[in-house]
Amino acid sequence: MLVRVAAAGFNLSDVGFRAGMMQDFVPHDLPFTLGSEAAGTVVRTGDGVEHFKIGDHVVGRLDEGGAAADYLTATAARLVRAPSTLPIAHAAAIPVAGLTAWQGLFEHARVEPGTRILINGAGGGVGMFAAQLARHAGAHVIATAGPRSAERVRAYGAEQIIDYTRVPPHQALDRPVDLVFNLVPIPPDAAEALCRAVRPGGSIVSITIPVEPPAGTGVTATHFVARNDPAQLAELITLIDSGMVRVDITAARPLTELPALHRDAEAGHTSGKTILIP
Repeated sequence: MLVRVAAAGFNLSDVGFRAGMMQDFVPHDLPFTLGSEAAGTVVRTGDGVEHFKIGDHVVGRLDEGGAAADYLTATAARLVRAPSTLPIAHAAAIPVAGLTAWQGLFEHARVEPGTRILINGAGGGVGMFAAQLARHAGAHVIATAGPRSAERVRAYGAEQIIDYTRVPPHQALDRPVDLVFNLVPIPPDAAEALCRAVRPGGSIVSITIPVEPPAGTGVTATHFVARNDPAQLAELITLIDSGMVRVDITAARPLTELPALHRDAEAGHTSGKTILIP
């Protein structure tokens, strides 16, 4: 299908793609158009497309890139219908961050009612979904967030906010948690400190660096890279349309500012979820 892009979502992983750091995880050839998630309107369909028609609003994850553009092409199997309750451009914030949160919580962490979970880096795009989905699953959510995102994270359902700029998470907890979901790049000493926040027999799931728990702690660790799963994306969109999960856009910038956005992200000047408008 040919899709006119309403917006492309920006992720920190896009910086990694541009720098060549993702080649071992998601191999790609040059030339490569950045952007792995987009929402837009179907303007042309190929032979065999049965479930979409011209004018439909769609959203999806594109592992082959191509989202940061005016138009993109994708097979119908990669796309799902966009939420009916959101502006179409805002739907571009969902696929990568939403699927990462979904798979981290339900496939790797296996969060369940009563789980005490610490989400490290809840102020970003993945954290937006992780906090809400964990709370929806009945977990007790504790989150690290900086001052500029603390209130937003609290609105997502976090029952305790730890200001990581002031105190390490393990020192702020009254007792260890069952699970840590790590969403930020951290140095080895910070990773070791996170392990001290987990009870014996608990676990750490990380989407950035692999974490190695010290011997004897009884803590297990998992590192994963999220995959595309349109069926899971459709389930998440159902939750969004039902009002159970909200989507916040921190910034909407013109696609022409993509280089500047990369520089801002590398300098740590971005927060929440940014979308790019062609």
